Amino acid sequence: MSHDRASAREWVGLAVLVVPVLLMSMDMTVLYFALPFLSASLEPSATQQLWIVDIYAFMLAGLLLTMGTVGDRIGRRLLLMLGALVFGVSSLAAAYAGSAELLIVARAVLGISGAVLAPSTLALIRNMFHDPGQRRTAIALWTAGLSGGAALGPIVSGLMLEHFWWGSVFLINIPVTVLILVLGPLLLPEYRAPKPGRFDLLGAVLSLAAVLPVVYGIKEVAADGLTLQNGACMAVGLGLGVLFVLRQRSTESPLIDLDMFRDRGFSTSVGVNLVAMFALVGFLLFATQWVQLVYGLSPLEAGLWTMPAPLAVVVTTSVAAVLARTIRPGYIIAVGLVVAAVGFAVMTQLRTDSPLALAVIGSSVVSAGVGLAMPMTADLIVSAAPPERVGSAAALPETSNQLGGALGVAILGSIGAAVYTREVTDATSALPPEAAEAAEGSLGGATEVAQHLSTGAGRSLMDSAGEAFTDGMNIAAVAGGVVMLAGAVGAALLMRRVKAPGAETGSDRSRTEPVPTSD
Repeated sequence: MSHDRASAREWVGLAVLVVPVLLMSMDMTVLYFALPFLSASLEPSATQQLWIVDIYAFMLAGLLLTMGTVGDRIGRRLLLMLGALVFGVSSLAAAYAGSAELLIVARAVLGISGAVLAPSTLALIRNMFHDPGQRRTAIALWTAGLSGGAALGPIVSGLMLEHFWWGSVFLINIPVTVLILVLGPLLLPEYRAPKPGRFDLLGAVLSLAAVLPVVYGIKEVAADGLTLQNGACMAVGLGLGVLFVLRQRSTESPLIDLDMFRDRGFSTSVGVNLVAMFALVGFLLFATQWVQLVYGLSPLEAGLWTMPAPLAVVVTTSVAAVLARTIRPGYIIAVGLVVAAVGFAVMTQLRTDSPLALAVIGSSVVSAGVGLAMPMTADLIVSAAPPERVGSAAALPETSNQLGGALGVAILGSIGAAVYTREVTDATSALPPEAAEAAEGSLGGATEVAQHLSTGAGRSLMDSAGEAFTDGMNIAAVAGGVVMLAGAVGAALLMRRVKAPGAETGSDRSRTEPVPTSD
């Protein structure tokens, strides 16, 4: 057996690395079903409610590049332990927050600690698994945790809300983080760059200042449409992004080595991540609302019916690792995106009276396709990076995930909302102006208004709102499918000559690995 191959200790250590990203991604969606209960308890304003949901993603997206670089410098295991500790403490603070303001602060700190977890864990996988085949399997399992966490969030939320108060959705993080803190030093090696150079503080500030306005502006477009204010916000972010790129080209110790983007496998993989998460996350909000508000399931029932989707991801990520032994990654990615497009095609056939199985099958096929594509992109990204810069490179997949997800919610959400508002207007014409405005704003608003109407009027409004929402979801599914097909064509063409890491040599240890520090 080659000395490059991982031992049992590395595989057990992999479990310690998958759990943090599972928690990190789960916290993106764990509030989907808890929001009504939280709102009743803390009575946040509409603006505060948006910040409670969004501040986590803002801080996560804005700090990923910086935290990946910090891990390269101070030690990837050390940073992971610090991130897990802060994640646990801020989860406790969020669970017992007595006001909307305190919950927003706790969610912000959760986002900061979440930005530590993803690049640290993926970078350590690159250091622990030197054999390309084993590393692909390890990254496939890591991807399953990352993707599955987002799908498990609503399930866990529904289960906890069935028996406990809204804060319980955060308490489940605490015993898991304690486990990470205990087992991490025992099972994970420590790695840091031997000559990291000076930390680029200005670049770190510019990266945060560029990403936050862009993500915030995109989310505001999803809520209010394109206005001068949020358009200007995105323009400022893009301008700062240009300054960030110029800074990275001029400094001796950049946060991210831009020369890596010359590698076609690396640059295309970043783009594929963005495309895949654009369609997947952008459509997830439709699917969860349809199951709960149109089909009429409770939070727990709705969560349990989403279980096939993360299971599909687990299966296809494993399949991707096996296929990569003989098939070039570009073709595997392309097939995965085509499979996801088929899932979107299924969702275009959904109607208000459709069987629940149709929605479950469609969302599971979409998830399966994304699960087939994503391990290949993560492997290509971390394998293209020099060992001393793996931490900063490992931040790129999740950064593109966050930007893609925000774009998906904004664009697909806006498409669905426009169709919904246009079609539901006739049903709200007889309502008072404030009630009509609420019902035309969202399906949740229509549900709230219907509860204050007579039985017949309420049922009529819900029937019309359900049909309008489903029509909007159908059109958004068409858009998602088209984006997936375009991504598949791009991956097949741009990556047709890209080989899987280690395909020629059987190992990538030709690069000089950083010397591990003491365990």
